[in-house]
Amino acid sequence: MLYIDTPRWPAHGRLWAHLISDVSAAELHAFAELVGAPRRAFERDHYDLPAERAQIAVWLGATRVDSRTIVERLVAAGLRRPRHLSDSKGKKKPGQGLSPGKN
Repeated sequence: MLYIDTPRWPAHGRLWAHLISDVSAAELHAFAELVGAPRRAFERDHYDLPAERAQIAVWLGATRVDSRTIVERLVAAGLRRPRHLSDSKGKKKPGQGLSPGKN
């Protein structure tokens, strides 16, 4: 199943949401492509989506949940990819987590 939180994370003059799958990364990538999210929006275990794409994701079937539920679903599915377990390629700067642009 696909989940998205409310766009509330400010960055680059926009509000952003997080899109996840509790099934697989393959499901997440396929859905993100359908929504029109570029692959560069993928961050270890989720996609950062601007508010206008978040609404499209809901229209296409993603379930809106709160941010805490996003993390809980990833952990429960075994799909959470903490920064310290990720390779160095594409690694965020210290202090960045699930919220884009928040340093």
